Amino acid sequence: MKPVTRRGALGAAAAVPLILKSETAFGSQVNSAPGLGIIGTGSRGRYVGTIFAKDGRTRLAAICDIQDSSIAAAQKQLPGAAQARVYRDYQELLANPEVDCVLIATPIFLHPEHFEASVNARKHIYCEKAAAADVAGVKRVLRAGDRADKTKHIQFGFQQRYGPEYLAAEKIITSGRLGELLLMRSHWMVSGQIKPPAQPRPVYASLAEEKLRNWYRWKETSGDFIVEQDCHGVDVLNWYSRSRPLLAIGSGGRKIRPYGDCNDHANITYEYPGGLRGFLHGCQLARGWNLVNEQFFGTEGTVETTRQYYRWYRPGAGPGGQTAVEEVKSKREPTYDAVEYFVDHVLSGKPENSTVTAAESTLTAILGLLAVETRRPVTWDEMMRLG
Repeated sequence: MKPVTRRGALGAAAAVPLILKSETAFGSQVNSAPGLGIIGTGSRGRYVGTIFAKDGRTRLAAICDIQDSSIAAAQKQLPGAAQARVYRDYQELLANPEVDCVLIATPIFLHPEHFEASVNARKHIYCEKAAAADVAGVKRVLRAGDRADKTKHIQFGFQQRYGPEYLAAEKIITSGRLGELLLMRSHWMVSGQIKPPAQPRPVYASLAEEKLRNWYRWKETSGDFIVEQDCHGVDVLNWYSRSRPLLAIGSGGRKIRPYGDCNDHANITYEYPGGLRGFLHGCQLARGWNLVNEQFFGTEGTVETTRQYYRWYRPGAGPGGQTAVEEVKSKREPTYDAVEYFVDHVLSGKPENSTVTAAESTLTAILGLLAVETRRPVTWDEMMRLG
């Protein structure tokens, strides 16, 4: 088996970082804060862009979108957007010397193109998850990340990796305090799909326009909900196990999704090295109920993680030999921590490149989708021969 190599993409981690004075590194001496350019000002771009604004250590220099409605919404809702340069062509935004950092928040199938162009423009990059919608796209992202400027910080929107509670839970597991890790499970059980006629299909001039504007309903543009949404859960499984799966077995399908070609439920088993298994249970058809969490079962206890808290269950550690439950609640949504981490590393001149881990988590989700589609075991090596 040939794993996705970390050579190149992360090979410069041991190199001495190039540290410049802020007025030299970021624009003029008068306005030395890093200039931020946002490619894609839809709801996610506006949300993360607002977090950058609240952080306060960057200045919004430019925004770009092909849809007038998204530009207008950004100018109304996003702090600083009314004064920022506006582009319809992302290449023009990347050519702006006032743009030091780029937030890529476009539809997933466009991430490889926009990421590659941002690497070529030598920008610091915060790219939303997932890395791509298919294997070919992930490989393109990997090639670009491998040759990126080693002085530029590259980060993806797998925000759990930056949340203090997720980091604390990870230390419990990887330090051995949970004992041997026996089993992992990720739930992403939510609503979102409603039977017609309550949710009529919008009318567009062409199918191509529909796939661009309503991209999350098509596998070609979103990678299915397993990739677009559930990649967060499998990212945590990979992170905590310090590995990625060898193969996947899955089942799933479509019950009530009114249009498009994506599934709305799936059950996937990932087999990791050493006999470790990880389960992904996902759906978008739950009504009046949801469950989004991860659970890690070890010989000495259980850890449960969510974006609201982590819990550590330790049998026999409580009064009278009862199970002790340690719960630590999250202070904020982890995207705030991810943005803070990004800006910290841009300003400190200590860049990191997370392209490989983001690619592996995206590929893990794609592996699960392939298992669901083929209804048979699919190995990592088989998947990597695609695209």
